[in-house]
Amino acid sequence: MTTISKSPDQPSKPQAVVLLSGGLDSATVLAIASQDFDCHALSFDYGQRSLSELKAAKQLADYYAVSHQLIKIDTGVMLGSALTDQSIAVPDQHEEGIPVTYVPARNTLFLSHALAVAEVRSSNNIFIGVNAVDYSGYPDCRLEFIDAFEAMANLATKAGVEGNFLKIHTPLIDKSKAEIIALGIQLNVDYSVTVSCYQANEQGEACGHCDSCQLRSKGFENAFVSDPTRYF
Repeated sequence: MTTISKSPDQPSKPQAVVLLSGGLDSATVLAIASQDFDCHALSFDYGQRSLSELKAAKQLADYYAVSHQLIKIDTGVMLGSALTDQSIAVPDQHEEGIPVTYVPARNTLFLSHALAVAEVRSSNNIFIGVNAVDYSGYPDCRLEFIDAFEAMANLATKAGVEGNFLKIHTPLIDKSKAEIIALGIQLNVDYSVTVSCYQANEQGEACGHCDSCQLRSKGFENAFVSDPTRYF
């Protein structure tokens, strides 16, 4: 994967903070944001089962030549999820209602950190890869949540009070997984680097049967694109 370099003669772009998990969706969002913004990527170590996604995030940040910040959230803050508690099994099939892979307040905490970083960097733009079509039923992936958080952010910050309003960009919110993949292919996203599996091993190889793996696999199938995912 060849790193995208920036020319010193390029005009300056507005700044944006991009939440980058290392998965398929966030990689696509970074590719989208990088077209028009000078991006600063944020990734989080929150005690998740698979840390190989953070290695993928670093590779993606390097590829797009963006600054990258890893934020550590204390282990135990987000317990109660199959993704953060080894005593809770990751389900093989999609569950009705809110599944056990839901992580308590995850996107709220992530966006709160992003909001602080954005204000420090004098940025009015945050990008997040939430999706309300092909997703696992998480309440913090819905547009209603994003709109509410954006309204709160503009009430609760010095920047917002002074009229420098924050915009939370959700370019994938209404797209199917196949549509996301098709868009990423147009933008030359290298999906072989990304890690979506809830329980990927240290090499980033996927289990192939968790909900996230199934959504990803079906997305490539429906997009008529060869699936580059590495499985163990």
